[in-house]
Amino acid sequence: MPDYDAIVIGAGHNGLTAALLLQRAGLRTVLLEAKRYAGGMSSTVELFDGYRFEIAGSVQLPTSAVVSKELGLDTLPQVDLEVMSVSIIDDGVAPLIYYTDLEAAANHMMEVHGVEVLMGMAEMAGWSAAPTRALGRFEEGTLPKTIDEMYACATTDAERASITEMLFGSASDVLDRYLPDKKKHAALRGMLAFLAVNSTYRGPESPGSAAGLAFGMAVPDENTVLTKKLRGGIGVLTQHLEQQYAEAGGELRLDSTVAEITVVDAQVTGVVLDGGDRLAATTVVSAVAPDLTLNSLVTAGAVADHLRTRLSRIDHRGSYVQMHFALDGVPEFVAPYEFLNDPKMQSAIGFFATPEELQRQFEDSRRGIVPAEPAIAFQIPSASDPDLAPPGKAAASAFALWFPVEEDPSQYARLKAEMGQRVIDRITRFAPNFESLILKHTTFTPKHMGTMFGAPGGDYCHGLIHPDLLGPYRPGPLGYLDQPHGIAGLYLGSAGCYGGPGITFIPGYNAAQAVLKDRHVD
Repeated sequence: MPDYDAIVIGAGHNGLTAALLLQRAGLRTVLLEAKRYAGGMSSTVELFDGYRFEIAGSVQLPTSAVVSKELGLDTLPQVDLEVMSVSIIDDGVAPLIYYTDLEAAANHMMEVHGVEVLMGMAEMAGWSAAPTRALGRFEEGTLPKTIDEMYACATTDAERASITEMLFGSASDVLDRYLPDKKKHAALRGMLAFLAVNSTYRGPESPGSAAGLAFGMAVPDENTVLTKKLRGGIGVLTQHLEQQYAEAGGELRLDSTVAEITVVDAQVTGVVLDGGDRLAATTVVSAVAPDLTLNSLVTAGAVADHLRTRLSRIDHRGSYVQMHFALDGVPEFVAPYEFLNDPKMQSAIGFFATPEELQRQFEDSRRGIVPAEPAIAFQIPSASDPDLAPPGKAAASAFALWFPVEEDPSQYARLKAEMGQRVIDRITRFAPNFESLILKHTTFTPKHMGTMFGAPGGDYCHGLIHPDLLGPYRPGPLGYLDQPHGIAGLYLGSAGCYGGPGITFIPGYNAAQAVLKDRHVD
């Protein structure tokens, strides 16, 4: 007799989602996690005494209202943000303040940046509408669309053109069309260029980078729950799922690394743990990366060679650093940026670069050159959520591009130190006391993120936001549309699957629904 009806590997937000839904449906489920805590990249972690950080993901991205309701995500406490983000290029460009209230955001754009910026942003939202539908960006319970089905989402020639541009064009192509003034529109162009490429290994002028822009700008509809910032950090999400899973009777095993997913005659039979223990089940859901699952964990010979080759070519070149700072107080910003001293402005501050400069930096990084002025997404979450830091102190984080990842590995430590200092230097230019406030800090490179979270190459997307890794080129629960993995009882449900990447819960939801359908469970 099997030990369990279902085994789920990986207790990140997707694994927790799948395990919870299966356990609720009456399947005896065990959730296996290699680390000492659940949550994966959707965790709030105390890295230093009294300082808690969202170690990777920091917001719940727009997701299906169906998924949100089924998981009870709408019950979680939110941080009410008046300002979602501030985007800065340099002293000669007016900052762009993105207010949460759409009317306030529109008024700011029009009054400070001009009506043409507001119109350009509206036109870009229109441009992204058809790609949103083509990618099934917020759909739950569906399979990836074929290319023909993607184009069938278009209702006009202009929409067909936007899908083509999403697949083959560059982010700069789109920005130059709708926001052509490189000086007046610089703050918005810089923010959107960063949005387009921060989960890619491409510059904004690189062909295919328009896919990242379309993905990031995807237009939610009435069936979508919008972006949320949670009180207590992103880990509140996974703690919520973990609690529900326990209440449903599910079993969570931490410090349990899976060495093999066992397959006999094209049928899953269970898993083998690192210590040699065997767990039997005829259903296994893997919430780790699809290529890691099928090329490294599944019993040798169970996956066809041509599929293994395809999976081995997935691009995982993360090119970033993630830094976390324990500060002795709140940074003081100086003119002309003193308005950033208002805590409501500190949830997300972008020290960005123009698309042209971001492209140059990307090309330099491929030659081992660290950017002199890295593009940085900086935040002080304790400003709006004080419990994340001790009284009178501050917790801050920074995500920066581009870290050279193709350089000689012997140079890795030097490049890491150099990149970290460049990030500190740039923030200190705007807040001169920043560096002196740092009590402790840590710098995570892609290599560190890969080691900590099992993300190949440190790629938190489990497959970058490139057009050849989206839509029909992103696997569903049973593999690719044109190349299913062919192993009965094995389901894929990580961020590398359709419905991902990002903290959307959809890949885990889709995997669970596929299991229940195959097992004829209502």
